Amino acid sequence: MKSLLTFPGQGAQQPGMLHQLPPGDDARRLLAQASAVLRQDALTLDSAAALADTRAVQLCLLIAGVAWARALEAAGGRFDAVAGLSIGAWPAAVVAGALAFDDAVWLVARRGELMAAACPDGYGMAVIIGLSPSQVTRMLAAERSVDQPLWLANINAEDQLVIAGSGAAMNRVMARARAAGARKTHRLKVSVPSHCPLLADAAAQLAAAMAGVTLRRPTRAWLSGSCARVRWEPAAIADDLAYNMARQVRWHDTMVAACERGVRLMVEMPPGQTLTALARGVIGEGEAVALAGRGLSDCVALLNRYAGDGR
Repeated sequence: MKSLLTFPGQGAQQPGMLHQLPPGDDARRLLAQASAVLRQDALTLDSAAALADTRAVQLCLLIAGVAWARALEAAGGRFDAVAGLSIGAWPAAVVAGALAFDDAVWLVARRGELMAAACPDGYGMAVIIGLSPSQVTRMLAAERSVDQPLWLANINAEDQLVIAGSGAAMNRVMARARAAGARKTHRLKVSVPSHCPLLADAAAQLAAAMAGVTLRRPTRAWLSGSCARVRWEPAAIADDLAYNMARQVRWHDTMVAACERGVRLMVEMPPGQTLTALARGVIGEGEAVALAGRGLSDCVALLNRYAGDGR
């Protein structure tokens, strides 16, 4: 692998993002396909009010990720692998050729519904920056209880972690983290405590829904953000997609694995830019760029330069 497209998770969404897709028939066809599957105009999903709903957010990130990746391809951009954080794994699977777009649309809609229904009141997620996983794990153990559970949900970087669970317990952990020298702590604007066992039942229901969908062996390497390994077998990809909502995100390990496989260029799909910042701490002599910041033509040129010069 030389180049990798990355697809962001929740938090990257922006109002109007589906109204800012690349021009051309491909994006229009994707919007029409999504609208037909959903039985609603897909362009109604990206208003500020609509994006308060988990289902709408996930559908917008799916559609935008596929549309921009296909625009890169249509413009002649060559890439070797894909990876996505949480919901980002779904557009990555479509772009890799493992999952049909139509199937992805209705499954992601179902995913969003299941996640929203599964979340208890008073729960959520929070970011802690500046401490190690072992430090935060000890704090979680000290503050969790049967009534106020907590988990380490994401390891986005060696010192950028996300916790999930009881809001009251998270507040106590954040206070401990600041006292221990954390550079930053803040609650995420999400009501769903993702990537922890609270979503195990919802994940099992999504897996049951996926049983009627046929996945194919991908034509490009599909790198899992949950296990930090390339998955080629359709059954393994289906399992990963269904259950990643309840599994810890190992994004740092995923980026390290990509570099170990020879990736020297990472291009993040719009509207995300956070994964690019995380990648720059890993990729060393390579490059990490966000399409939203560099533009389509520059990213196509970069992809083809890395494909052509043997880096």
